[in-house]
Amino acid sequence: MPLTLATTTPGEPEIFASVQGEGPSAGSPCTFIRLSRCNLACVWCDTAYTWHFEGDNRPHRDAATFDRKANQITLSEAEVAQRINALAQRRLVITGGEPLLQAPALAALLELLPDMTVEVETNGTTSAPPRLDIRIDQYNVSPKLAHSGNPAELALLPERLSHYSADSRAFFKFVIATPEDVAEVTALVRAHAIPPARVFLMPEGTDSAVLREREKWLVPLCLQHGFRMSDRLHIHLFGDTRGT
Repeated sequence: MPLTLATTTPGEPEIFASVQGEGPSAGSPCTFIRLSRCNLACVWCDTAYTWHFEGDNRPHRDAATFDRKANQITLSEAEVAQRINALAQRRLVITGGEPLLQAPALAALLELLPDMTVEVETNGTTSAPPRLDIRIDQYNVSPKLAHSGNPAELALLPERLSHYSADSRAFFKFVIATPEDVAEVTALVRAHAIPPARVFLMPEGTDSAVLREREKWLVPLCLQHGFRMSDRLHIHLFGDTRGT
């Protein structure tokens, strides 16, 4: 079963080497692969080209839609593995979209890459089947709060959140737009017994000025609740661009 990837330019898959910009592995050198398609629709999503295709009427703040043919490419697991190996990194970050929507193909890919340390970035609405789960070293779970525009019955599934809370490989990364968003985080932490040491608060924003301004009030909230803070290093380094 082939993989459906996002593109950097038409016909070129978004597979690249960089440093991880977010979460517990921030600053680590790695290879990224960005898969296409998502089951949620965040109004502030900075990778809307993975899901907001022409004909999709779900709201997004930019009101832009993307041509599916230009923004998707399908490759075999063997070709993706070859491209990953060519970048000569030890850590692989699988992101999206929602990568676990392609779990069978991902499992086949990772069986071709047995020596990679693997991170999966997920919105936390699904889980990996056993064949894939055994290949994953770290889950970066980013549940979507109310300000994302997704209804809670789609984005915040109690069974899934409790599942990830019980998995020591899973770190939770909450996107925060206003100080009031943190109350929703603390309620979820209590409801699902999420260890605060595995919780990151990350400012929403796609430029350095916005991120820095929000981090000023985010740090005291992290101190208050015992959460960790995540910056977005790739935004400071490269801007809001594909393939970085």
